[in-house]
Amino acid sequence: MSKIKLAVFDMAGTTIHDESSVAKSFQFALNKHGYNFVTLEEANQKMGYSKPQAIRELLEIHEPTSERITEELVMDIHASFVSEMVSFYTNDPSVRAVSDAEFVFKELHQLGIKVALDTGFNREITDIILARVGWTDGLLVDATAASDEVPQGRPFPFMIQKIMVELGIDDPKSVIKIGDTEVDVNEGHRAGCLMSIAITSGVFSHEELIAHRPSHFAATLTEVLEIVKAYEKAYQQ
Repeated sequence: MSKIKLAVFDMAGTTIHDESSVAKSFQFALNKHGYNFVTLEEANQKMGYSKPQAIRELLEIHEPTSERITEELVMDIHASFVSEMVSFYTNDPSVRAVSDAEFVFKELHQLGIKVALDTGFNREITDIILARVGWTDGLLVDATAASDEVPQGRPFPFMIQKIMVELGIDDPKSVIKIGDTEVDVNEGHRAGCLMSIAITSGVFSHEELIAHRPSHFAATLTEVLEIVKAYEKAYQQ
């Protein structure tokens, strides 16, 4: 019997190949609404957050008149971002799963561990990505959660908790979280997960993530699998 019952993975940058496309779409949406000085680096720093929250935080940097930062403005920029992302994930040939993702998902299932995805995207974008990579049939991915389906996105624990309820898992110490951003790591911590594993193949480096105290570091998803197998072996003894 496996001690670990559920592995919750981030999407863009962790299980879905990303060439800063999300950050570039953020930058484009803000530029389109007159915020021309938002840099790609700033946009990258907001990866992992729910997208309206990320937009609001970038506006707080670049809009000198705080009264102009209204919910309507945030939603207008978010609509531009969603439109750009829908077009990208529907049509761009670069959209694909990370090379070892499906292998790792299958191996986790062999160990009796369910696989789920959570994301800072809304449900519309999430479903487009799942369809593009062929993860809609329930064979590789047991559950998904999008940031617009919960009261607050990462780093709050609500998406992990939603997935746990859906899959009938009660103990967060039987759950591990895997992602490439600080909010992924902190989401795992806030949910009380057994492990909160930082992937260093995404936006953030080992040095940038270490301050957030991930339980483990992994350069690839295959390394995550090795961490899980080592834990399971020790647990069985």
